[in-house]
Amino acid sequence: MNIQIFVAAHKPCQLPDVSCYVPIQVGAAGKDQITYEQLGITSRTGAITRDDGGENISTKNPFYCELTATYYIWKNVTADVVGLCHYRRYFANKKSLGTDDEPFKNVLSQDEIEKLMADYDVVIPKRNKYFIETLYSHYAHTMDGMHLDVAREVMAQVCPQDLKYMDAIFSRTNGSMYNMCIMKKEVFDAYSEWLFALLKGVEERVDVTGLSDFQARLFGRVSEILMNVWILKIQSEGKQVTEVTAAYSEKINWFKKGWWFLEAKFFGKKYTKSA
Repeated sequence: MNIQIFVAAHKPCQLPDVSCYVPIQVGAAGKDQITYEQLGITSRTGAITRDDGGENISTKNPFYCELTATYYIWKNVTADVVGLCHYRRYFANKKSLGTDDEPFKNVLSQDEIEKLMADYDVVIPKRNKYFIETLYSHYAHTMDGMHLDVAREVMAQVCPQDLKYMDAIFSRTNGSMYNMCIMKKEVFDAYSEWLFALLKGVEERVDVTGLSDFQARLFGRVSEILMNVWILKIQSEGKQVTEVTAAYSEKINWFKKGWWFLEAKFFGKKYTKSA
């Protein structure tokens, strides 16, 4: 089975030296090459894959985040199974990604992925649980609910049959985030076609003029909600989906994240940066 799990990175950092993991430089247009040597990968040499090759939207990275890699995979990659994770967040078989000596010890191996894909069409991260917030209210409190309102308007025009799934997701208090996935390629292609048609409509309607760098990444954030809509849709059609732990390669300040969450919920303080 030809498996290619792309690891989005915008700067040199340590990445797993495993054959099925393919580093991809996102927002690469006009930037210096990142090499395998810079990533501590000894099994390969030279420049890593860039999201500005072939058919691409690399220049939209400041707005679309890791979705420029999603688009590249959709348009340029042929494999049985494809996926996307991040330089600091991976699918893993344990909550801890690894140790100082073996930082990627628990990253899903090719064998583990093959076993999953024998039974499932899609792998996504285990859901984040917000308890006191719905996915819509959490986005509205931390970002700008208008983005999701516009996405719903676009869906009403592009694929009105899916509105029932969007409304159901908006009211959920949990969701799979990060735009991470592993999918059979034909499913990934169908997802990407659906997603980018919707985002194109959102982009045409939302003015990003004057937004900060953090705020401008709204299309990548809206897509996190849309992936949940897509998953609910394909499950209703009989596709098999499973959830796997998303483990971090860097320490996360959970106290800070929790405090920001409560500030947004109860005091209307929008997020201005990532924790």
